[in-house]
Amino acid sequence: MIRTVNLAAGVLLCMLGSCAAQAGQGPTITFNEAEFRDKVYACWLGKSIGGTLGMPFEGRRETHSLTFYDPVPDKPSANDDLDLQLLWLKAIEERGTRIDARILGEYWLKYVPVNWNEYGTGKANMRDGFLPPVSGHFRNEKWRNSNGAWIRSEIWACLAPGCPSLAVRYAWQDACVDHGTAEGTYAEMFTAAVESAAFVEKDRDRLIEIGLSYIPPRCGVAAAIRTAIAAKEQGLDLAAAREAVVKVSEPTGWFQAPRNVGFVILGWLYGGDDFGKSICDAVNCGDDTDCTGATLGSILGIIHGGKVIPEKWRRPVGETILNVAVSGFQGPATLSELTDRTIIAAKKVLNDNGMPVAIVPDSPTDLSRRSELRLTDPKVARGLWSRSPYRLVYEMGPARATFDYVKDPDLRPGEPRHVTLLLENLTPAALEAEVRWKTDAGLTADAEADSLTLMPGEQQRVTRTVTQSEVPGANRVMRGSVSVSVSPRGKSVEIPFAFLCHARNAGNP
Repeated sequence: MIRTVNLAAGVLLCMLGSCAAQAGQGPTITFNEAEFRDKVYACWLGKSIGGTLGMPFEGRRETHSLTFYDPVPDKPSANDDLDLQLLWLKAIEERGTRIDARILGEYWLKYVPVNWNEYGTGKANMRDGFLPPVSGHFRNEKWRNSNGAWIRSEIWACLAPGCPSLAVRYAWQDACVDHGTAEGTYAEMFTAAVESAAFVEKDRDRLIEIGLSYIPPRCGVAAAIRTAIAAKEQGLDLAAAREAVVKVSEPTGWFQAPRNVGFVILGWLYGGDDFGKSICDAVNCGDDTDCTGATLGSILGIIHGGKVIPEKWRRPVGETILNVAVSGFQGPATLSELTDRTIIAAKKVLNDNGMPVAIVPDSPTDLSRRSELRLTDPKVARGLWSRSPYRLVYEMGPARATFDYVKDPDLRPGEPRHVTLLLENLTPAALEAEVRWKTDAGLTADAEADSLTLMPGEQQRVTRTVTQSEVPGANRVMRGSVSVSVSPRGKSVEIPFAFLCHARNAGNP
């Protein structure tokens, strides 16, 4: 059965770029390259220090009483919080600044050997043909609200300094691979926004509000953050404030993003601008301690630069980067090398996306017009947090194609499923579209081909019924694809899809 629906064309958001300067104008703000480098280096150094401080206590639910490293290390801890960001830098360097979740997914499968929690689920889903964001949502109920995404947000902030809406868009593409559209993704959107804005804004409370503006007001991450703020305003001590965050985050619980982002905020609120006290306060709350210490260390490094990090904290970790979660490529070996490569990539990201920010070697930093930057962008925020975890979006030049599973890609005997393909004409001229459906043996769609004319600005939706024509002996994945070609001047895409087909047994009709 085919159902075609013509919809009024609306305002469509590009995947990347929004706070661009007008054509022909100079940048709104400029960073002196040496000063910018100091902030980026302090970001990565703070990440290394905080992660090393917290690593010995990771996963322990009790509180701690640290005032310094325990034990004092002679090298940094190897940490996936930093590892994965080296990989995203590699992706930007190799594939360009318009990377998306599918490209990042390719790098996951090629260069990340570990299968921890959401990492393993996301990779297994992609291997089975469930592409992002489905890969981060399907069969991932336990871990899609966890910590694996927000701990790797600094790279997007450093590539898009002073442009939170751009950093958050990159962060969404990153997080959805292994967290879908759940709390884990909201958490990375929050931290990316805070860290990007921290390059131009020093006020802690303002930065937190900027971060909150990019996530759903009623999500668990927002609730934990606001609870931490309220506890501090009420004069509670850190222990009581921690208990308040634990209580409000009970729906997602231990080792999940809402609770641990709340602990980051507690460290920031109760530690002030004291680097050591802040990261210790965060780590002393327990739980995912390497993540909380590392993220807060990065935030403080971006805001204040290297001067905020005392030598006694620097000396034990040094410059070296040690890897634990990535392999198969030579990443930056030191924090200095990582910083230099980050700056090169940042210049390209800012230029390619038309951002009103420049990094210049010979001019002073000029933030006098920072009020003109759009540090909050409700339209971008709502557009991201309202995305379905079941939709695969493909840009085709003058058109856009969106495949929609509608719900979890489970297929059971005797229960046909409807899927949709939405085609959008983004131009003022008519387009012709050809659509062809292919499926594995044992999986059928109710038609093989469609020919459509898309009038200027028009959207058309094609609905297909997918059925399992053979019952496998055991649950297994069956695959298909829909090929779309658009003319004139359009490009062709092939959108792969998959279903987990359930065997007929006592639990299935």
